[in-house]
Amino acid sequence: MLDNYLPILIFILVGILVGVGPLALGYLLGPRRPDQDKNAPYECGFEAFETARLKFDVRYYLVAILFILFDLEIAFLFPWAVVLDELGVFAFWAMVVFLGILVVGFFYEWKKGALEWE
Repeated sequence: MLDNYLPILIFILVGILVGVGPLALGYLLGPRRPDQDKNAPYECGFEAFETARLKFDVRYYLVAILFILFDLEIAFLFPWAVVLDELGVFAFWAMVVFLGILVVGFFYEWKKGALEWE
């Protein structure tokens, strides 16, 4: 019974070895000569002039959400288009409704000014 799980165990061990092996080799064989410049935070070649805890404008997140929204639209659209002949008329109209909802959301964001960047 346990013979069936041997390939899975080998696969897990090889995966761990491939993931951890290069990290361990780099740690063991890599040079350790830190100096002040290597330990300093790097930001475009000059010292940081503000804190890293700045608040982002909410429009940044709206643009990101719009990107995810339209990325998902394409992810649903390609497989649907490939098998459209097999799915029939109901699937066509279901996708039309889906795309219509996305278009309404797009126009709403457009009218609210979420696509405007200052």
